[in-house]
Amino acid sequence: MKKISIIFSVVLVLAMVLSACAKTPGEKTVLNVWSFTNEIQTMAIAFEKDHPDVDVVYTMIPMTNGEYQTKLMATLGTEDVPDVVALEAAFVKSYVESDFLADLKSLNADVKKADVYPFVTEVGTYDGVLKGLSYQATPGALFYRRSLAKKYFGTDDPVEMQKILGDMDKYTAAAAVVKEKSGGDTYMVASNGDFMNLFYANRAQPWIVDNKLTVDPMVNKLIEVAKTFRDNGYEAKATQWQEGWFAGMNDSLVGADGKPKQIFSYFLPTWGLPYVLAPHAASADGTKTTAGDWAMITGPLPYQWGGTWLGVMKESKNLKLAKEFIRFCTLDETNLTNWATGVYTNEYLKAIDPNTPEGQSQAAGDFVGSKVVVEKITAGFDNSELSKFLGGQNSYGAFALAAPSVNARLMQGSDDAIQRAFNDPLASYLDGKITEEEMWKTWKDAVHNEFPDLIIP
Repeated sequence: MKKISIIFSVVLVLAMVLSACAKTPGEKTVLNVWSFTNEIQTMAIAFEKDHPDVDVVYTMIPMTNGEYQTKLMATLGTEDVPDVVALEAAFVKSYVESDFLADLKSLNADVKKADVYPFVTEVGTYDGVLKGLSYQATPGALFYRRSLAKKYFGTDDPVEMQKILGDMDKYTAAAAVVKEKSGGDTYMVASNGDFMNLFYANRAQPWIVDNKLTVDPMVNKLIEVAKTFRDNGYEAKATQWQEGWFAGMNDSLVGADGKPKQIFSYFLPTWGLPYVLAPHAASADGTKTTAGDWAMITGPLPYQWGGTWLGVMKESKNLKLAKEFIRFCTLDETNLTNWATGVYTNEYLKAIDPNTPEGQSQAAGDFVGSKVVVEKITAGFDNSELSKFLGGQNSYGAFALAAPSVNARLMQGSDDAIQRAFNDPLASYLDGKITEEEMWKTWKDAVHNEFPDLIIP
């Protein structure tokens, strides 16, 4: 009798637990998604349309002063840990290399089917385990002014311009031509920061090898080129993301001599076209525009810039659903097509969810990570607004040429800190404030402070 009572008690407790865990009719499963932008919220709304039993709770936290990562780390081991997290290119690798993220091996078949660009999965993989995936690929390109190309090189044809600017030595030689023929009123590039990614992306060895800091020859080449551009007046010395840098996009730049100046070219990735260059092609007063006077080529070196990856927190209580959300965002053909071609307008999203914030939408033109989708939608950009902006050139087709050459095999979680530490010493050296020897010492000291256990030669 005692045995029966014990069994009954166990059954009763189990029933109570199951009852507590069971969803009531009509109750939705909550999926917590954290990000630092509202970009993924667009796809979250679309996901809810396909999954009416799911409520995606979207939390957006700015990256200012590391706030996003600080709050994310604070949730570890607590009930507040999110299910899905967005990871920016600058710090994604540090999370992929950690033990915080769940493996996404269940998506491998879908990754293969979507024919994802290799560098997208390279970024999200560590020790052979896929932990992060991106809905976008972010190959870089070189954007140049058609009118200035005709003026200084006799052609604006992208095929011919790729021949003229096809490596860094050619690009530097072309900078000399632009300066000479313009009398110094046209700069080849607005900022040396524009081409730093090219050199970092084409190193033969990573920053850290066997716990030792390494300096690849491409880093020395970067310093050499940056010094040449600075000393010879080939760059405008503008600061990226500030007024002077944007002014060169719409012919509003004025030099220290009070004369109008022009910028021949900008290095920008896929998202740089619809979100940076195109919006800033018109001057603030509306009197000037360079729209239609741009073209794009792969440029001197292949590179990748930015991007957002998605990962599932290992502590998530909704692992299966979280992985399905990532599959939808990064691999679902319909979603990627809608996201890239401008289907996700504010009106479209409000029809799904009337509470969609005003302005929440996805502009057409950003580049997806699936080659299958790229091949299907490229022709649709022949007569798009971005095509008109590029003088009739298909931006998707141009990025598709650049994407296969990009690789991310050397990326490490320490890259961002090491490269950021290099910015100020390099700037001081180029400005003549310190010697090259002092530049190296300042940088190495900063790296040592960040990574005390690292061997610094």
